[in-house]
Amino acid sequence: MEAAQQLQMVVAEVQAARQQVASLSAQLRELEGTIAAVKKQPEDMALHRQMGTILVEVDDREQLLSDLETTLEQMNKAVSSMAEREAELIATYEKLKQSLEG
Repeated sequence: MEAAQQLQMVVAEVQAARQQVASLSAQLRELEGTIAAVKKQPEDMALHRQMGTILVEVDDREQLLSDLETTLEQMNKAVSSMAEREAELIATYEKLKQSLEG
C-alpha cells in the first residue's frame, strides 16, 4: 500500500478514535452524575431503573450503586484504552508524515 493511502487510513482511524473517546467521556460524566444523584436521593424515596422500555422500582440501593460503580470502572478502562490507541495512531501518523516529507 502506498504511504499516502496509509496516511489517509491512519487519519480516519485517529478521527474515529477521537470520536469514541469523546462519546465515552460524555457517557462517563453522565454516569458520574447518576451515581451522585442516587447517593443524594433520600432513603424514603423510591429509585427506579430502566429495563428496556419500562421503569422498575429498585429494591436494593446498594446493589444499584455497586452496579453503577462497576460500570463506571469499566468505562474508565475503556476510555483509557481508547486514549492509548489514539496516541499510538497519532505516533504512526507522525512517522508516515515524516516519511512522505523526507
